[in-house]
Amino acid sequence: MDTMKDKRFRKTLIAAALTTIIAGAQLPLMSSAIAKPQASEPMTLQQERKSFASLIKQVKPAVVSITTTGKGKVSSGMPQPQFSMPDLPEGSPFREFFQHFSEKTPKTPQDDHHQQVKGAGSGFIISADGYIVTNHHVIDEANEIEVMLDDGTPYTATVKGSDSKTDLALIKIDVDKPLPFVEMGDSSKAEVGDWVVAVGNQFGLGGTATAGIISARGRDIQSGPFDDFLQIDAPINRGNSGGPLFDTNGQVVGINTAIYSPSGGNVGIGFAIPSNMAKDIVAQLLDNGGVSRGWLGVHIQPVTDEIAESLDLNEAKGVLVASVVKGSPAGNAGIKPGDVITSMDGVELDEFKDLSKRVAGTKAGSSSLFHIQREGTGRDVKVNIGSMPGEKEQLAGLENESVSDTAALGIQLTGLTPEARKQYSIDKDSYGVLVTDVKANSPASRAGIRTGYVINMVGQKVVKTPDEVVERVKAAADKKHTAVLLRVEFQGEKRFVSVKLASA
Repeated sequence: MDTMKDKRFRKTLIAAALTTIIAGAQLPLMSSAIAKPQASEPMTLQQERKSFASLIKQVKPAVVSITTTGKGKVSSGMPQPQFSMPDLPEGSPFREFFQHFSEKTPKTPQDDHHQQVKGAGSGFIISADGYIVTNHHVIDEANEIEVMLDDGTPYTATVKGSDSKTDLALIKIDVDKPLPFVEMGDSSKAEVGDWVVAVGNQFGLGGTATAGIISARGRDIQSGPFDDFLQIDAPINRGNSGGPLFDTNGQVVGINTAIYSPSGGNVGIGFAIPSNMAKDIVAQLLDNGGVSRGWLGVHIQPVTDEIAESLDLNEAKGVLVASVVKGSPAGNAGIKPGDVITSMDGVELDEFKDLSKRVAGTKAGSSSLFHIQREGTGRDVKVNIGSMPGEKEQLAGLENESVSDTAALGIQLTGLTPEARKQYSIDKDSYGVLVTDVKANSPASRAGIRTGYVINMVGQKVVKTPDEVVERVKAAADKKHTAVLLRVEFQGEKRFVSVKLASA
C-alpha cells in the first residue's frame, strides 16, 4: 500500500512532468536522454549572419547615385515616381488595391505640367573603366546625367545604350583611375526566402542600404512583353531605380526597378530585373549600343478552356495564333492563323508569354522547331528566326473573350462588297464576311462582336461567304462542341472570340 509520502512524491513527479511539457513549447529540453545532440550541416551564410555590415562595406563603393536633368512631368514639386504602373488586367490581385488608393491620391495644380526637372536614380559599376548599369527610365530623355560616386566624386555620364522593353541602360563615365566594381550573379539560383540587400539613392539621400527576402519569382506586372521580375520585400523607394540587389555573397542578382505603392513609398512589394536577363541585354548594349531580338511575326493569345474545347485540344496549353504578319518568318514557314503552338525547340509553352520570351532570346538567323496543332493534327514546323523590325512590337498578345449564353449566335452576315469596305473602312487585303447586325443580348453581342466586324475564320478554317460560316457553326454543333471559335477583324486588329453554342 502506498504511503502518504509515496503519493506526495508521485504527485510532485506528475506536476514536474506537466511543467516540462508546457515549458517545452517555449524552451528546448536540456536532458540528453530526451534530445541527443545531432551532427548538423554547416550553417548557411543566411543562417549565421547577424549583420550585413561587412557585405555592405564590400559592395557599397561600387554603387552610384544618378541625377538627371531634362524635360518631364512634375507632381507637387517632386521628381516623377521612378515607375508608373500600367493599367492592370482584370482579375489582377493588385488591381483593386492599386485603384483604391490611386483614386484617393489628390492631384495638384502642378500635375501634368511640363518643365525642366531633376530626377534621381541609382546605378552600379560593372567595370574598372567606368561602365555603369541603371534603368532605362532613369536616364530616358535626360539632357544631362550626373553620377556621384560613393566617395562623393561627381562625373558627367554618357549613354552607351538603352533598352526600353527590359528597362535597362548602360552609361559610361571617363575616369583616370580604376574604380571598384561588382559582378553579376546567377539569378536562377536565387530562391524564395533568400536574403537580399538593396543599396541605392533612396529619395536622393544616396548610399542607403536595406535588407529583406525574395518573396516570389517570375512576376509579370504588365509593364512589358518580357516581364520576369523577382519580387522582394526589402524596402525600396523613389531613387532606388537602377540600383543593385545583392545576394549574401555580394553578387548582383537583380536590378531594382519598380514598386507597388499608393503613395510612392514602400509597402513591402518591390520588383527587380533578374541578373540573368540583364547580363545578355547589357552585353548587347556594350557591343552594339542596342538590342537585337528574335522575331517570329505572329500575334498570339492565350488558349482558354473554351478555346481548347472548340479546337478539340486535350488541355488548355500553348498559344493561339491570331494573325500572321505578311512576309514574316512565321508566314514564310507556313504557320497560319488558328494554329496552336505548343512547344518551341522541344520546350513546352506553359505560359502565354513563354513564346515571346523564348523567341526574343533566340539569335536572329538561327532555326527553331515549333510544334503546332492544326485541325486535330500535330506537326513540326521549322522557322528561320528573323530580327525584330525596329521598336515596333510584333509579338503582341491579345486578350480573348468568351461568353456563357446558350442562345443562337444572333448575327447577320453579308459578303465584303466594295461598298461595304468603303463604309466600314475595311482594308483591301482583308477577307471574310461582314457582320451587318448583332441581336441585342445574343451570344455574339456578349462576346463583344459588333456591326462592322469581319469574320474570316471559324475554328481553324478560313471562311469567305456567309454560307461557309453557317456550315462551320453547324459542324461544331454536330460534334457536340459547347462553343465555336470565330476570328474577327476590326480596324486591322485580329483576334479569336469563343462563343457558346445553344447546346452548351
